Parts: sequence; structure tokens; C-alpha cells
Amino acid sequence: MPPASLEGQRLAARNHVLQQLFGDHHGWLLSRLRARLGCAYDAADMAAETFAQVVALPDPQGIHEPRALLTTIAKRLVFASWRRRDLERAYLEVLAQQPLAHEPSAEEQAQALEALLAIDTLLAGLSPRGRSAFLYSQLEGLTYAEIGRRLGISAPRVHQYVVKAMGLCYLALEGDER
Repeated sequence: MPPASLEGQRLAARNHVLQQLFGDHHGWLLSRLRARLGCAYDAADMAAETFAQVVALPDPQGIHEPRALLTTIAKRLVFASWRRRDLERAYLEVLAQQPLAHEPSAEEQAQALEALLAIDTLLAGLSPRGRSAFLYSQLEGLTYAEIGRRLGISAPRVHQYVVKAMGLCYLALEGDER
């Protein structure tokens, strides 16, 4: 059998599995998301993104527990959207406290939110204390001893957290340059 024909059969089998998965589970996932989010539009967006991530999987034929997989992906997406909204809300609250003369343009606000989300994603690998230690050191300029007192940990532990966070930042910058 020619390689092109074999590849065509694999693609047809993959598409069949994805169509069946969507047909069998989309309504179920959509109703669960609608109940959880309370908004049909947000639920539809989350369901679409969930299935988009399933389509991106290298081997959808290997999915043995589709509802468990869909639930896991959807939960991650829901939590990520909540984190984004929390960050956005916190940014807008800080912005509202600034004098009007310092109000950034809509484009600058969007860029700042994008940067905050990138930092949040970058620091997701840290514990909550690790994130706090890094942010206190970088945004408030606190010493390790001051940060340690605020977080109830030792200054050397704060140093470890900051070094780990800086390492993540370095890796992200190195990855962007490639």
C-alpha cells in the first residue's frame, strides 16, 4: 500500500474518532459548563476551546476516558479564565486609584494586562509563597529579611524563592530569543 494511502487512512480514522468524541460528549460538556459558569456564551466558548485542545492532541484514538479528559481540560480552562479575570480586576482597581493625568490609553492597558498574564503564567510553577517573595522583591523592592517577616519564612528561603523565579524568567527570555 502506498504511503500516501496509508496516511490518508490514518487521517480518516483520526477524524472519525474526533467526530464521534464531539458528537457523543459535546452536549454533556456544554451543559456541565453552563451549570458551572452560569452563562451559555462562556460555556460555549469553553467547550469549543476544550475540543480544540483535544484536536491538538497527538493521539486522540488513545483516549480511553473521554469525559474525564474533557472535564480535566475544561476545569483548567475555567480556572485560567478566572485567574485572568482576577488579574484584570486587580489591575483595574489599581488603575482607578491613580490620578487621571496618569491614566494609560486603552492600548497601554491591554499591553499591561498582557504582560501581567505573561508574568502570571511564567510564575505558575512557583508556590504561592514563592510568587509572593518574587513579587515583593521586584515590585516593592523589599529586602529578603522584610519579605521573610511578611511571609513568616527565613531570609535564605526568600533568596531561594527569588533565585528560582529569576531562573524561570531567564528561561522564558532565552526561549523568546530563539
